[in-house]
Amino acid sequence: MIQILQTNQFKKKYKKLPDNVRSEVNDAIRLVCNDTRIGQEKKGDLAGIRVYKFKIQTLQLLLAYRLIDQNTVLLEMVGSHENFYRDLN
Repeated sequence: MIQILQTNQFKKKYKKLPDNVRSEVNDAIRLVCNDTRIGQEKKGDLAGIRVYKFKIQTLQLLLAYRLIDQNTVLLEMVGSHENFYRDLN
């Protein structure tokens, strides 16, 4: 069983999402938990963070997460590409 933790930044962004988008984000979180290597691993300042990209109709969203250990995923942030990496850092 995978344990899911959330940063305050993730909680704030998630809370602002519309309900239909929130359910799609929940599906993406399930995918990440089933295969933690699904996201692209980042380098440099963002080393250790993985980003999973997914689409809702025409809107592309990014889900940033970090693997704490084999059974723990820390959700860092969710949002559109605009200013995503800047805000993540």
